[in-house]
Amino acid sequence: MAENLTLARPYAEAAFSLARSANALGPWLQSLEFLAALAADPDMQAVVSNPKLQAPDVARFILDVAGDRLTAEQRNFVTLLVDNHRFAVLPEIRELFTALKDRFEAVSEAHIESAFPLDDATLARLIADLEQKFGNKVRAQVSVDPELIGGVRIAVGDQVIDASVRGKLAAMATALKN
Repeated sequence: MAENLTLARPYAEAAFSLARSANALGPWLQSLEFLAALAADPDMQAVVSNPKLQAPDVARFILDVAGDRLTAEQRNFVTLLVDNHRFAVLPEIRELFTALKDRFEAVSEAHIESAFPLDDATLARLIADLEQKFGNKVRAQVSVDPELIGGVRIAVGDQVIDASVRGKLAAMATALKN
């Protein structure tokens, strides 16, 4: 995985640069998501890794499958990836591109674990509070973890806010031991 990220980094940076200069970060991300799904498909993997097929044939096949979903620059990008045997790292390219886009747009990813499902109003207030605290937009991924007993646990980047009952009990146990 780490090797794939290393291989994907220059392609993600190049795609980001192209997308930013064309003011098309959203459309590029959509195309990369489509292409990453295509690269993850077992049938497509079989075509791409078939030693009997030449790179131009593989690229043409992928572009035929993509149809008119890709711009001319994106079609060239796919051809470049195929020529350099990097089509398989498209999921990592998409991941790195998303991180670059989020940094550029000042968006943070928040992983929110709650003991119980959060209603829309509560989630909206929580996101608003997080945006105020971190000074940028927050995109939240919410999951339910009944082991928290109550409250929430939030991770934004490398910062963790543990306002769960389980976290408070663990802190109390540590304090009592000391």
